[in-house]
Amino acid sequence: MNTELRADDNILFREDRDGVTVLTLNAPQSINALSEKMLASLSSALDDIAADRSVKAVILRSAGNHFCAGHNLKEMSERRKDADGGFQYFQDLFASCSAMMLRIVRLPQPVIAEVHGIATAAGCQLVASCDLAVASDDARFATSGVNIGLFCSTPMVALSRNVPRKQAMEMLLLGDFLPAARVAEFGLINRVVPRDALESTVIEMARTISDKSPAAIKIGKRAYYEQLEMTLDEAYAYAGRVMAENMMLQDAKAGINAFTRKESMPDWSDDE
Repeated sequence: MNTELRADDNILFREDRDGVTVLTLNAPQSINALSEKMLASLSSALDDIAADRSVKAVILRSAGNHFCAGHNLKEMSERRKDADGGFQYFQDLFASCSAMMLRIVRLPQPVIAEVHGIATAAGCQLVASCDLAVASDDARFATSGVNIGLFCSTPMVALSRNVPRKQAMEMLLLGDFLPAARVAEFGLINRVVPRDALESTVIEMARTISDKSPAAIKIGKRAYYEQLEMTLDEAYAYAGRVMAENMMLQDAKAGINAFTRKESMPDWSDDE
């Protein structure tokens, strides 16, 4: 059953399905732009999900014909009337957006972007910030701010951590819309599927994740992002400690015993 996160604007919907939570951006009239309300709603929802141990995986999708057009430029332009021309507001807005993106990365549960239509600028950043992404074959991606005199600097952070340097710079400097098949080659998305298979593909992926040990997924996701920022020696030392800690959990004990005895996998525990 759909659960409205904010009764006053209906800008984001949450639906829970047997351990999988679906978040739907619901502002198609603005191409699901990351307005102040949308950022606040997403941040609140992610905080709730982080504390909800019944959630094993998250799907992020959108209403309407497109995924997300990035920041709401009309809303931003209104703040040029501020005494400082909007500078402090812009800083606060981009900081708020960055904090929301970091919530996705730091969420214990994996997040899958389900993309159709366009994902541009901060909308492309949103896709890059998710752990996995599946797109319909009609989807298009761009960091197109450069076309209007606004280089996509914050989207660049997530983009450059997902695709090789030359491909990232191509997207950032040219600002062209690229088809899903092309950005899949870059590594920005995992799979390209026909539009009518998009929802079922993502649900199947989420359910596959939800069948795994939640404790192992949580440990592994956190370790993945942390080791990326380390040197090779540091990463191996850190990952070794993480695996030793993982071995001490009941899930690892039970799962390894079942595997070696050729038995069915156990019901995973709720340990951390």
